[in-house]
Amino acid sequence: MLADLPPSRTEGDGAAVVRVLSYNIRSMRDDTGALARVIRACAPDVVCVQEAPRFFRWRKAAARLARTSELVYVTGGATASGPMILSSLRATVERTEDVLLPRTPGLHQRGFATAVLRFGRARLGVLSCHLSMKDSERYGQGKLLLDQLASLGVPHAVAAGDLNDRPDGRTFGLLADALQDGWATKPWGREHTTRLGDPLQRIDAVFATEGVEVLGCGVPMGLPGIAERDLRAATDHLPVLAALRVPAL
Repeated sequence: MLADLPPSRTEGDGAAVVRVLSYNIRSMRDDTGALARVIRACAPDVVCVQEAPRFFRWRKAAARLARTSELVYVTGGATASGPMILSSLRATVERTEDVLLPRTPGLHQRGFATAVLRFGRARLGVLSCHLSMKDSERYGQGKLLLDQLASLGVPHAVAAGDLNDRPDGRTFGLLADALQDGWATKPWGREHTTRLGDPLQRIDAVFATEGVEVLGCGVPMGLPGIAERDLRAATDHLPVLAALRVPAL
């Protein structure tokens, strides 16, 4: 059985331990009950979703996912072309912004869902992303991600999502050079994020800015409450869970 990450808490100096989950949910086309069970078992404060519903009645679907996962909708979905952010009631939402990225003709529209959240005296910028399948477009989006993260105007931030790139790829490397790669910094759980039975790849990640302490990061396979059958049924990606210590301001 996998040992749990540190629980969410506020420490004596005002720092907050925040659990961040990144999850590509394939537009909720699979077993939504299994999806909600996996999310609840991770006990996240923040969920960076990719491939959220973005067509007919997408807001209703997003609200249903938030409700069944015991979370609340923050921002994103169709307005960010797929990325979305959910949070627990522990978070106070200071502001949000959904950003559509320049589109290459013939390729999917991409975007970022962003928010600044407060946990007591700790403030955290959050960015959820799903980068392009095409290398040249993806690399440009990586640069825009770093620019967008800096524009949030907070000293501590996290970016999480489906990169469509591996750690040896140039876009993944661009982000890992500028930010802390959660798994590489403090590995926990399983490394690879492709669905069970597929070729082993780590294409989903959680990154944090300098000053945020990574207490553990990885795929929560074997965590109490998370069944392998639910991971297989929920979607075609495995989730990435990180525990981060965010200093108080």
